[in-house]
Amino acid sequence: MPPAAAKQRVAVPPGLVVVDKPDGMTSHDVVAKVRRIMGTRKVGHAGTLDPMATGVLVLGIERATKLLGHLALDTKAYLATIRLGSATTTDDAQGETLSTSDASGVTDDAVRAGIAKLTGHIQQVPSAVSAVKVDGKRAYARVRAGERVELPARPVEVMRFDLLSTRRDDGGLELDVMVECSSGTYVRALARDLGADLGVGGHLAALRRTRVGPFDLRVVTTLEKLAENPGLSMPLDDAVAAAFPRHDVPYRQAKSLLMGQRLPAAGIDGTYGVFDPEGRAIALAVDEGPASRSVVVLITA
Repeated sequence: MPPAAAKQRVAVPPGLVVVDKPDGMTSHDVVAKVRRIMGTRKVGHAGTLDPMATGVLVLGIERATKLLGHLALDTKAYLATIRLGSATTTDDAQGETLSTSDASGVTDDAVRAGIAKLTGHIQQVPSAVSAVKVDGKRAYARVRAGERVELPARPVEVMRFDLLSTRRDDGGLELDVMVECSSGTYVRALARDLGADLGVGGHLAALRRTRVGPFDLRVVTTLEKLAENPGLSMPLDDAVAAAFPRHDVPYRQAKSLLMGQRLPAAGIDGTYGVFDPEGRAIALAVDEGPASRSVVVLITA
């Protein structure tokens, strides 16, 4: 009897899977689970979510992982709950309490004034347990190793910081807020700084990310649904078209680009997607003077 035919590996198409990350899982946990579900090691994520956070986590599959570093530079939106009256070591509910204060005297007007100070272009000191690298090592890893970490302030933009509702109990004050911000902004640092400005301390009690760039809760799937029916949220070509300005080129220019040559500038600000006449996303590119330069090549010549 002839030997059984070896089981062939089914090719996994490139694209994005947008997951509604559950509470308690790290972003790496989600990546590991999606690798098993999709049957490929080539899975990565754009924009880390803390274990306590839920919501939009964008995953790249196969060649779409090349998009992730560029997607992470986009804006993000959150729904958050800030607890005033206590500060913690991690600026969120998972840390140890550093101080407690009576926040019952803090008025809604004072809260709005404090929020206004943290809106727009601001200088923000990231949380000590953030993923910011210090001499090549993550800040949180240094803190866990017993080191004292002091991070410098850096510019971020908070486009929207709206107070939705307030709740008062036992000297504490909880705020439900909506935040839209640039990548690299820490919402728990906003909670920390708001509490410090109001003189009562504060930390992030809950966080749900509702959008990363153009990808929001309308396109998410759960890990349970993905396990039942593995598949992409968006193919690679559609993902590039959704996330970047589009520049269509003729076959000759497409071939030249894939051979490493520069094309005439497209006249588009920032990174844009280059598409061939078949509608395939072949590269991400940027203009440099009169020419364009490929940033990421997405297909082979």
